[in-house]
Amino acid sequence: MSDRLYSVEQVAERLGLHARTVRNYVRDGRLPAVRIGKQYRIAHEDLETFTGRPVDAPESGTAGRQRHTEVSSIVEIEDIDPRTVDRLTVLLMTAAAGRGPEERPLRIETVHDKHRARMKVIVLGGLADTARLFDYMEGVLES
Repeated sequence: MSDRLYSVEQVAERLGLHARTVRNYVRDGRLPAVRIGKQYRIAHEDLETFTGRPVDAPESGTAGRQRHTEVSSIVEIEDIDPRTVDRLTVLLMTAAAGRGPEERPLRIETVHDKHRARMKVIVLGGLADTARLFDYMEGVLES
């Protein structure tokens, strides 16, 4: 028997879930865990049972892992006309959809308030991708 224990955050990262979701699984009894102090710990075997597949042990240190950076941005554009809103929305959605399978995703949401002539753009993505996207947006807004 292995005595590898994972934190809620480690399990969330491995499964691609939010830590709150993993905590809810633990509280609902769907994922067995032990409470140590104020934190839950999930046994390796319980995680494998929960996922229904073998789980590789995390590598110690950062060897073998690739650094992950992500930008969360909210851009607010005032005094914007509907035509420019449409152009920007098409540009942004095309940029997000045109990603290759190896590329990390760009997540984009747009909101347009017609009465206030205001648009908000929410972008979640890598540093370089987000910077390029902002350059494209600036080009549309300046034209």
